[in-house]
Order: sequence, then structure tokens, then C-alpha cells
Amino acid sequence: MKNELDYFCIEEAFGGNQDWFTDHWMHLGGCAAITACDSCIALEKSGLKENLYPFDIRRLCKEDYLAFGMKMKPYLRPRWRGIDRLDIYVDGMMRYLHDIGNRDLHLEPFESDRPSHEAMQLVKGQIDKGFPIPFLLLKHDDARFRDLLWHWFMLVGYDENGDTPLVKIATYGKSYFLPFNELWNSGYHNNGGMILFS
Repeated sequence: MKNELDYFCIEEAFGGNQDWFTDHWMHLGGCAAITACDSCIALEKSGLKENLYPFDIRRLCKEDYLAFGMKMKPYLRPRWRGIDRLDIYVDGMMRYLHDIGNRDLHLEPFESDRPSHEAMQLVKGQIDKGFPIPFLLLKHDDARFRDLLWHWFMLVGYDENGDTPLVKIATYGKSYFLPFNELWNSGYHNNGGMILFS
């Protein structure tokens, strides 16, 4: 089985891109705020939710995206150690949702210490319902994942047709597939996890 979200593009980028920001802290450590922005855009563009994005959802552009990122910045403020816990992310995004008058979109953390087969079932369930998944990876003992360390990124699809389940990653305006079990089983405890929408 395979399923990919009908995700959004801005110019040539797949989703948003942290490298667009000239604000020092957003450029350096704004990945949590950026995944919150991307989640809002994806949920509204898919028709699952309304009024999450403060600009014209039919005409996505880099200028509006950057303004949205700066609007999200106070809720998921970049800091020296980053947004390194799921509860900080949930609290920040729920404050944003509350302030824009949205009361029925909920977030739940799913910690990295849970089994990978359980996590993969939740990935499938979220994607099948049309929900993107913000994902935090702090450390990993496999060098293949070095570009994702201490970073929030998005899961926007999955593919179980091969020998091992794959997930589609969106970050820095690009997308690619990675083996989920290897990604999830990092070799570390208290190492991030996923944000689930309902």
C-alpha cells in the first residue's frame, strides 16, 4: 500500500523552506515554526480545515509564506537548544490555534520511545486521513540521517510496497523517501517523535 498527501508547492519548492528566511533565528532554528506553518497550509489546502493560513490559500507565494513564518515565530520561538520536546511544540501551536479562534483541531505527542511498528501504524492512519505529521529527530547513530539531526521536518506519505516501509519526508523545500524503521530506531531514548492531529 502507498499513499502520499496532495501537498503544496511554493514556486519550485515542495512545501516551505527554512533557507528563505533572512531573520537570523528563523534561518538558524525556525524548523519547528516552519513545520507548524506547513501543517496549517496543508490542512487548509486539502479542505480539512479553514482559516488556519492568514493569506490567500489559492495563491501561495514566498512573500506571504515568510510573513506567516514570522507570525508563527512567537508561538514556537527558536531558542538555543531548539524546540527539543514535543510538549513545547504542542503548547506553542495550540496557543496559535486558540488565538486565531480555532478550537477543534487538536495535537497529541507520540514519543520516540514507543515501538516502530506502532509508530508506522499511526503514520498510515494520519496520512490516510489527510493529516501531515510534524516529526522531531534529535540524534541518530546512523550517519545516513545526519542532515535531519536536531530538526523538525514533515512526513507527508508512506510506501509499504517493498521489503521495508518507507516514509516521504518534506524539508528545506524538497521531498524524498526514507526507511521508517531505521529512521525511528535511532539508538537513543527521549529523542523526539511525532505530532498527531485530530
